[in-house]
Amino acid sequence: MADETVGSVTTVNVDVSCQDQNTDCIEHRCAKVFGKTLEGCTNNTVDIDAIQDVVAKIPVVLAELNVQINISSFIKLPEPALEIKNIKKRLKIVQCRLLQNTNMLFIKGFVRKNIDYSTKHCSNYKSVCGDLRHCTVDIPFECTTPVTFNGTEPADVIFNTNSEFEYFNTEKLPSQFPEKERLLSGDLSEFNQISTEYFNEIPYCELINSKIVEFDEYINREPICEPSPFEEKEFDKIEEKMVIYLTLKILQKRQVRIC
Repeated sequence: MADETVGSVTTVNVDVSCQDQNTDCIEHRCAKVFGKTLEGCTNNTVDIDAIQDVVAKIPVVLAELNVQINISSFIKLPEPALEIKNIKKRLKIVQCRLLQNTNMLFIKGFVRKNIDYSTKHCSNYKSVCGDLRHCTVDIPFECTTPVTFNGTEPADVIFNTNSEFEYFNTEKLPSQFPEKERLLSGDLSEFNQISTEYFNEIPYCELINSKIVEFDEYINREPICEPSPFEEKEFDKIEEKMVIYLTLKILQKRQVRIC
């Protein structure tokens, strides 16, 4: 675009070449990237200063165990299906808690399953056509298991304390008592207490690996009402058996002397 002034009138010349080639204009406005491969760079080793004979607070392994969990469940699909194409599974742990002063581990979680299945839209004696659908479900599980500690047991729990105390007090007695006598007791007009809180480190879990072995069976397959190949049937219920193998690590932050 260029401006030309003739007397008091300004004329504008528009370059229409970009308007005639919209694709070229878009490519011209897009980002451009230039790159190249550099030669290897050099480095120098730096000595690391380390403190010797220190006390560090680090996670200490209390136990590592393999856990087997058995699950039986039913899944009802939202619509009739012809066939399961694929099932993707992900294990999720929502609770892994070692009950303090015991060796019982409480585990709770679920298996997230994404089920791909085919459906029927139309059929004849030679073919069946339809869509691919998916359904995502969470299969819950819960169990307890005893733990054998690997030489190091959890630190003993330090309990909170509440202690009351009072001061000695002397008061005059009513008139029915001798005048020279006094009431000797604690002061009922006050309440004194010392409260102490201890914040213990709770043991926690890490999930190392998992393996799921499953068997799924369609329990209500029925023939298709419309003309279809003789072996094709529809179902909407799945009975499944799963065996889950977990490897868990139980840890607790402890003070450790490092020499």
